[in-house]
Amino acid sequence: MSVDELVPGTVSIDPEVLETVARLTAQKVDGVLRLAEKSDVEKLLGLGHKSVEVDVREDGAVAVEVHIIARPNLSLLHLGRDVQQEVTRAIQQIIGMQVLEVNVYIEDVDFSAEEDDPSSES
Repeated sequence: MSVDELVPGTVSIDPEVLETVARLTAQKVDGVLRLAEKSDVEKLLGLGHKSVEVDVREDGAVAVEVHIIARPNLSLLHLGRDVQQEVTRAIQQIIGMQVLEVNVYIEDVDFSAEEDDPSSES
């Protein structure tokens, strides 16, 4: 049997797997300090959002939302586009699903990260 032959049955990928791929990919993009997480109060009240949300449409296509905290002193527009491109690439290559959209929400820029980075000193 060759690899290209169809085998009876189905393949199901849990949306949490897609979230994991998107989360790990976004965290590796240069300029992303961390993902934006819910505060303890938001968790308790059921408010806020997850740092990565994935919606699998009926046709199997994927829509992704990623909430990030950015490093200072960089183009936020370019950062957002880099995250979009990398998350799309990862889902298409690793999972093999079509990506309709990747919406990136830059929740904050953490300037304290600049103070903690010894390479930013003059």
